[in-house]
Amino acid sequence: MNAPLKAVDSAGQREAALAATMEEIGRRARAAAHMLALAPAARKNRALAAMAEAIRSARAAILAANAEDVADARAAGTAASFVDRLTLDAKRIEAMASGIDVIRKLKDPVGAVLASWRRPNGMRIEQVRVPLGVVGVIYESRPNVTADAGSLCLKAGNAVILRGGSDSFRSARAIHAALTEGLAAADLPEAAISLVPTRERAAVGMMLAGLGGTIDVIVPRGGKGLVERVQLEARVPVFAHLEGVCHVYVDAAAKLPMAKSIVLNAKMRRTGVCGAAETLLVDRAGADKFLKPLVSMLIDAGCEVRGDAAVQAVDGRVRPASEADWDTEYLDAILSAGVVDGVDGAIAHIERYGSHHTDAIVTENRTTAEKFLREVDSAIVLHNASTQFADGGEFGFGGEIGIATGRLHARGPVGVEQLTSFKYRIRGSGQTRP
Repeated sequence: MNAPLKAVDSAGQREAALAATMEEIGRRARAAAHMLALAPAARKNRALAAMAEAIRSARAAILAANAEDVADARAAGTAASFVDRLTLDAKRIEAMASGIDVIRKLKDPVGAVLASWRRPNGMRIEQVRVPLGVVGVIYESRPNVTADAGSLCLKAGNAVILRGGSDSFRSARAIHAALTEGLAAADLPEAAISLVPTRERAAVGMMLAGLGGTIDVIVPRGGKGLVERVQLEARVPVFAHLEGVCHVYVDAAAKLPMAKSIVLNAKMRRTGVCGAAETLLVDRAGADKFLKPLVSMLIDAGCEVRGDAAVQAVDGRVRPASEADWDTEYLDAILSAGVVDGVDGAIAHIERYGSHHTDAIVTENRTTAEKFLREVDSAIVLHNASTQFADGGEFGFGGEIGIATGRLHARGPVGVEQLTSFKYRIRGSGQTRP
């Protein structure tokens, strides 16, 4: 079990107690990782099934814990978009459980042979998927990450150490309790999914230092400040994206009804998620047809629009866009909008101001669409679909531990397969190297 922090008299003693607790969590997670790497798929799936059922059974307890977290956040004057990410309801709890069910049904990646070949000397070489080991996840406000990360890591044969935000502390504990029930049902170690038992920020620094070499990779889920700190201080590899400055480009060859549906969903479905559109770009050749309907629709839906001169001209409610607006992740009902010269202008704008997260084009011109999909250097690019599909669950991954925008190992939603590495197995018959 995760050891509780003992009462101590001084700050120095408390830090020492925290360090001892964190080191013990790391040691137990490392031992659990060795066991999970060898666990058969059926055993992991039995645990996942029990975890999903335990979450459903604990719905009342999870909602009660979450209500306390939400009440504290509102009392502290927390932004509405942040409260939305924090809030759970019956539907979101069922989505957590259903996500675990989807993950359980996925093919076990561990041991999968990625490639095999035979050398002229007769040796047979195989490239085989293996778990990463121990994954550290540091997250803010999103209590569902507790279930997503725990189940994804388990399926991939990894142990995970979770450090939720102080704002979601009670919610994460309630969800974690259900996850440990599932582990026990399959006779897997509780340390396979560990939750840091304190709100103290010093625990984050200890995880970033690697807990004495027991953490193999860190995944941050939260705001820009958290991700910047993780990328600056981490002494282990990081899967992360700094911001989600996502764009929707409406080409002159788009259909207006589709453009309106996609733009409204991309911005307003949930404004506080990383896949929410932050910038609307409209082809100058289609501006007379698209600009006013799209801008007026957004404003009428409660979205503040900040635009360039062309956008301001079509609706007096549009505010002027500053240079800073074009690369701002609002995570709110605010959108930047501008007119560009065709798909090349859109690609150039996205390259200059985007964050390589998720960008979409709306067009009926397949050649234009393929150019956009080929040339926009983002982890996720879409044609005629909302940016809000930037989600591991929507990719069929069951969930995601995060979205990575780097170029090494994992990119886009980090699901089960992305939580593995590989090794080479070589079978010989006495070969030696001359």
